[in-house]
Amino acid sequence: MIKKWVSAFRPRTLFLAIATALCGSGIAFSIGCFNVWVCVLTILTATLLQLLSNLANDYGDFQHGTDITGERVGPTRALQGGAITPRQMKNAIFAIIALTAIVGIGLIYIALQFMSWWYIVLFLLLGALSIVAAIKYTAGDNPYGYKGLGDLFSFIFFGPVSVVGTYFLHTHTLHFQPWLPAVGLGFLTVCVLNINNMRDLDNDRKSGKITIPVRIGLTGAKVYHSALTIGSLLCFILYNILYTEHWWQSLYLLSGLLFVKILSDIWATAKNRLLDPYLRYTSLSACIFVILFCINVNI
Repeated sequence: MIKKWVSAFRPRTLFLAIATALCGSGIAFSIGCFNVWVCVLTILTATLLQLLSNLANDYGDFQHGTDITGERVGPTRALQGGAITPRQMKNAIFAIIALTAIVGIGLIYIALQFMSWWYIVLFLLLGALSIVAAIKYTAGDNPYGYKGLGDLFSFIFFGPVSVVGTYFLHTHTLHFQPWLPAVGLGFLTVCVLNINNMRDLDNDRKSGKITIPVRIGLTGAKVYHSALTIGSLLCFILYNILYTEHWWQSLYLLSGLLFVKILSDIWATAKNRLLDPYLRYTSLSACIFVILFCINVNI
């Protein structure tokens, strides 16, 4: 049973969620504002939101019959394969929502207890919206993921909201400094989703799930992926130009070659059904990239 739930949690997608919160903390540390509890709790919150999104996605696609076309390529879904019942999945979703709310409220209390009340209201609202966005991606009567809007919401909540929000919880101030990495990571988050959607292009088209690759085709999706990858790297390069003083603080950019290699391999892969491994590679590469970024900007 444990293996079934681990599979349902899709651990290969969690690296990028961790990276977004870690990035905001690393930037805050570089300007001398850092709270270890804020760091830990933001990482935990981002991870829980990703877990919630994964479970809700499994439930939503099962609910809408997306996984029964016979065209799906990735790992067998927990509900689709009968490993977990719909009732068990719903109970797990409610449990993750409750745990996310508890951790999020604790985070807000620790980070904002000495600030104006409206900041508390703002972050409570952002937390609630993040939970709703995670659920409504594919679950419910009108999921936005079935209308090609998944990329936009993923960019917003796992880019600016996560990175800039984490930075603010550490520093209690808003600066432009975290925005370039936030946009860069937002692009990488969309890269992961785009690989998933390119892989499932045939299945999604057949089931009526309108994603970006369904709208623009596989070649168009690869061009889109190229723009996201290049845009992400340019954001981090510009960050170093503006905010670092020493050449060695840019050494982490060498790990960006991982994304270039992945992009090259994606273009070389003619059949979209063979793209599944690059989802894990991109998520893990993004985590490595951010860890090296945090180290480099603080030396």
